[in-house]
Amino acid sequence: MTSSPPSPLPLLPPLHDPAVADRPALAFPGRSLTYGELAGEAGAVAALVGGRARHASGRIAVWATPGPETAVAVAGVLAAGLCVVPLNPRSGDKELAHVLADSDPDALLAPPGAELPGAPDGVERLDVVLGGPPAALPPDASGPLDPALVVYTSGTTGPPKGAVIPRRAVAVTLDALAEVWAWTAEDVLVHALPLFHVHGLVLGVLGPLRLGGALRHLGRFDTAGVARELNAGASVLFGVPTMYHRIAESLAEEPELAKGLASARLLVSGSAALPVHDHERILAATGRRVVERYGMTETLMNTSVRLDAGPGAATAGTVGVPLPGVELRLVDDDGAPLPAADGEGIGEIQVRGPHLFTEYLGRPDATAAAFTADGWFRTGDMAVLDPGGAVRIVGRRATDLIKSGGYKIGAGEIENALLEHPAVAEAAVTGAPDADLGERIVAWIVPADPRTPPDADELADHVARRLAPHKRPREVRLLDALPRNDMGKVMKRALDTSSPAPLIR
Repeated sequence: MTSSPPSPLPLLPPLHDPAVADRPALAFPGRSLTYGELAGEAGAVAALVGGRARHASGRIAVWATPGPETAVAVAGVLAAGLCVVPLNPRSGDKELAHVLADSDPDALLAPPGAELPGAPDGVERLDVVLGGPPAALPPDASGPLDPALVVYTSGTTGPPKGAVIPRRAVAVTLDALAEVWAWTAEDVLVHALPLFHVHGLVLGVLGPLRLGGALRHLGRFDTAGVARELNAGASVLFGVPTMYHRIAESLAEEPELAKGLASARLLVSGSAALPVHDHERILAATGRRVVERYGMTETLMNTSVRLDAGPGAATAGTVGVPLPGVELRLVDDDGAPLPAADGEGIGEIQVRGPHLFTEYLGRPDATAAAFTADGWFRTGDMAVLDPGGAVRIVGRRATDLIKSGGYKIGAGEIENALLEHPAVAEAAVTGAPDADLGERIVAWIVPADPRTPPDADELADHVARRLAPHKRPREVRLLDALPRNDMGKVMKRALDTSSPAPLIR
């Protein structure tokens, strides 16, 4: 599955163009910048870092707090032709030390007064002070394969690895999303995503800047802020499933929120699957469907629902079709491509195209293992292809594909079924070793009312009626909350059946 690639470079438009100087570019709580102001601030950052990196690694770390200093720092580093290493501002001293040692940046940019864990050794810290003398932006002499970012993976199977993302990958991804979402300079994006990862930084900051549009960042997520900005002219909302779940929970009591969502042109959810139940509640209250897309650190965006695909295109539970320029296939356990889309066969997603990262920094063995001999990237995500060509993710190979009683079962569809039960607030599904079945299905439940948790047999019957008997949970465990990372993804490796979570039978 593939289509033609969009045009690549330059990565950002000419920020210093007088024609756009007065247009709003960025707004954060307490600070906003026009394109003209952004050009002057980014030019000052480019001048600050340019000389330091001329004969060294060419990488500049950015302490990526959710504020204007981060956006200015990233724009300035890219304008200088250098590579950004975004740092999670919630990092502990051990994680920060690992990322800095691994990426070996020439300098570290941070907002004035920001406190970093520990004392980074051997890295010069430079404060990003806004409001100082502006400077002209240097000419963009970067090539398409020059690195734009080194983004560190979550490190679930070892120390985080730095994925080197070339400028071409950023450009073609943003251009492809602009095409499938009809995203233009007239759009105003609102979100509250972290700025140290692909979703919030590449899509959420570089996306509107590449198009000449505007970003309004909330600083931190709350439904009142979403309602305020959408009712004040914002046209696009980005979020993760946790945010949309809170939105769905609040709609009945917050009429301004429902009004704002109904007026939005585009609602996008990513970074994890949005439960069908939340899809349906938002649609019923606002008349707006939430669009899902699918991507990874190493691949940026692979697929999305297209806005021009006609009624029913944003089918809950699918992440759409491959973006322009993206080749996508499903393969079986032996690496052989699956036959045509039938909505049933589960295979691992592999992708190929100009949107891919080039390497794991300093890890040639890991880089080689991530690709097939003919250049397909092994995502580790399992999916089925619906007859219409849409991709339906069923989970990660390592944590979400359960082999039970001779069946391959995706955890995602069981989680969606569990969430339809009125006594279930949150749900996650894992597999556990079983002498008879190979693996048994374990459901981890946050009850809607902790005083009256659901009965395990009732939940098993509920799933069996909606899906199939072999997909019912064999074990149900109660939790106060599911463990999640900064992007709202459930950390399933933290769910251990030997843990003290109560078992209900």
